Amino acid sequence: MNSMAEQFLEAGTLMVTGMVVVFAFLSLLILFITTVLAKLAVKFPDTIAPSTNRSNKKHNKAASGEISPAIVAAISGSINRYRQKHSQQNSKK
Repeated sequence: MNSMAEQFLEAGTLMVTGMVVVFAFLSLLILFITTVLAKLAVKFPDTIAPSTNRSNKKHNKAASGEISPAIVAAISGSINRYRQKHSQQNSKK
């Protein structure tokens, strides 16, 4: 029984040691990457992509919140078909 307790103690010690080593390594890695990237970001800033203004009818309607009548008709048709299908199934039961 003493041997089993010693093995559990050794296993727990190895597990905790491994977890501490991994945590320390990842913490140092994050710290190193953060400092290096901060220095590189100052030296090499990102380029700003030019914005394009598209005057498209579809985009303007979507931006204003209007829904296309074709989309409303498609949704309504789908809902009616769903209700018809499920009302037939419920009446058969």
